[in-house]
This record gives sequence, C-alpha cells and structure tokens, in this order.
Amino acid sequence: MTQISLPRTAGRAGLAASAAALLAFGIAAPAAAETVRGEYTRNAATGSSVRMDGQNVGTNLFNLRLEDGTELTMYCIDLQTSIRGGAWYVEDAWDTYEGKGDFKEPAKIHWILQNAYPRVSAADLASAAGIGSLNDKDALAATQAAIWHFSNGADLTRGSDAVTAVYDYLVENAQDLPQTSEPDATLSVTPGSAEGEAGSRIGEFTIETSAASVPVTVQAPEGVELVDLETGEAVSAVENGDKVGFEVPAGTEPGEASFSLETTAEVATGRLFRGAEGESATQTLITAEGGETKVSASASATWTAGGGEEPSPEPTPSEEPSEPTSPEPSPTPSEEPSEPTSPKPTPPGDDQNEPSLPVTGGALAGLVAAGIAALGAGGGAIYLSRKRKAAGTSTEG
Repeated sequence: MTQISLPRTAGRAGLAASAAALLAFGIAAPAAAETVRGEYTRNAATGSSVRMDGQNVGTNLFNLRLEDGTELTMYCIDLQTSIRGGAWYVEDAWDTYEGKGDFKEPAKIHWILQNAYPRVSAADLASAAGIGSLNDKDALAATQAAIWHFSNGADLTRGSDAVTAVYDYLVENAQDLPQTSEPDATLSVTPGSAEGEAGSRIGEFTIETSAASVPVTVQAPEGVELVDLETGEAVSAVENGDKVGFEVPAGTEPGEASFSLETTAEVATGRLFRGAEGESATQTLITAEGGETKVSASASATWTAGGGEEPSPEPTPSEEPSEPTSPEPSPTPSEEPSEPTSPKPTPPGDDQNEPSLPVTGGALAGLVAAGIAALGAGGGAIYLSRKRKAAGTSTEG
C-alpha cells in the first residue's frame, strides 16, 4: 500500500469537508446517464498499521476530488493493489467490480461503513465494542481491516489490543445491508425547455424528486402563469410526478419565462469508484460518509405572438363546378296574327315505347304562349270572314 502521511489536523479537515461534499455529486441534474469522475489527490487521514494475512499494511482514508470540485472521503476495498498518485476514477456498480480481491461479501461492507469510523465516533465505537478507550488512528485501522476481511477475504493477524477488539466486534456483528447505488435524479425537470405560441399552454414539464414537496420560483411576464396541466391551477410547489406548463394568454408579446426548484437531498455511503479505463492500475475505493446537500433544477419556455384561436377551415371546392343554367325566354306574340299551322305528326321511332319526359319549366311556358298565339290567329280569321260577307250583302242591294 502506498503511504502518504498528513498532519492529523489536515486529515480531520478532509473528513469534515467530505460530509457535505459527498452529497453534491451527481444530483443537481439527472445523473443516471452520466459518468461521475474524480481524481485521487491526497490522504484525508492516516490510521495505525496492521498485519493482514501476515502482510504489514498501512491504513488510510483517501480524498477523491470530483470534476466539479467536490471532495469525497474514501476507504480502500482492494488489498492487493496500491493506490496511484493522481489516478482518475469513475463510479461503478458493485456487481461489475474488477479488483484483484474476490469481493466476497459487499453487503456486509456497507453495514461496516454505516456502523464504524468515521460515521461513528471513536468513543462510540469503543463503547459498542466493549473497550475502555479508542483513538481515531486505531478506529480507522480497525474499520479498514474489517472492510478488507469482507472485500478480500483477509484476516487480521496482528494489531493493537484496541484495534483487534474493534475488528472482532465489526466482523462478528456485520449484517447484509444492500448497497445504496447511484440514485435516480433526486430533483429533475424534463425537458429543460419548450417553445410555443401565445394563446396556448406551453410545455409539459415532468417533475421527478425524492422530496415530499418542492417550492417553485417562477420568473415570467405579467399574466403568464405556471399551471398544473391536470387541474389548470397555478402552482407554487410541486411533487414527484407532477406535470406543469406555462399558460400564456392570447395577445401576449413574444417572450420567455422560467421556473426553478431547490431542495435538500441525502446520499448514503457505499459508493464504489474504480480506476478509469486506459490508465495504470490503482486500488478501488468506496465512499466512507454521507450527508445532506442542496439540489436544484430549472426549465424555461419561449413563445411567439399568436391569437390563440383556431383558423376557420377553408371550404372544399367541388370537383367539377356546374355552370348556371339560364331559363329559356318566353316567345313574344307577333303583332300580326299568323295563320295557324297544323303540327306535323312525328313518325314513330324505335324508341316510341320509352316513356316521354315530363314537360316542365321553360318548355311549358313556350307551349302556353303558342296556344295563345293560335287562338289569336283563329279569332282574326273569323273576324275577316264576317267582314267580307257583310260587304258582299251591301253590294247586292
């Protein structure tokens, strides 16, 4: 094991800083699809040396600085591999652990992390183990030795009386406690943005959170509200699974609005980090402490001008528009009565058995006019005939 000794005060400072820092990584945004990376920078604290399976080994707590600047406090779970200065790490799952140790009982390692140093103070750990006193160095050494017992199947073969007593207590009482894997986003909003038109509801933002209720801060022009899409009511707080959107009245000038969420979240111990691929081998680490931190998420919407009314559908033209039919003009009677003409009979044709079409409209008007003209002509002929007879009688006398 590589030894990097620091003053005791520096080790304590690293432990204090890690409690809040541990929670910060991977939570401010949906992190399930992202790789959490960190770099080993230095030791947080140094414990007493122990002998495991006849091999003298130093014990330490390590600092892992994540890419966002957060520092985590870690234990070693790979007894056979030394830590490499400046090594880069990525978070990994227990079931894909590839250390040289056989990692026999990881669930009991998690119990030790929850019930030993530094999660439990040296004084409280001594009381639990039934011994009079215990300093921080021995508490760290006993805890690390118990972890190696369950990660690598190694046994403590030599240590101080205090270290041996605490080691025996931890190994004998350890229980299966499942790993707390990287949680789903403790607070997230999906999607992060939306677009639309004034006169409508813009966005369907889904809230995911482990908190019972999260207050909402809205930044929007006057008249624009963030509403629950199910009830239509304005919201000031949201819960897990809620869907919200911006209600933008018709006639609102083009613009944008946003809302933000903030709450606290907890991350437990037991997060495993292995050496990044493509780099020299380095021992695998596991987080030693948890705590609370603030997490936040936000989303925004933009819109263009719009009336909010559905346009009226345009009439669908017929396939072949018909032309208007002008009625046939009625015949005008002549001033001079014409001689009646006998209609010529129409010779029977091949279709004489077919029914005739009914007479309607302009054709009927024409027949009536022709009848009136015929009557006028007949009356005129009778009048002329009587006039001639009267003239002949007058001459003969």
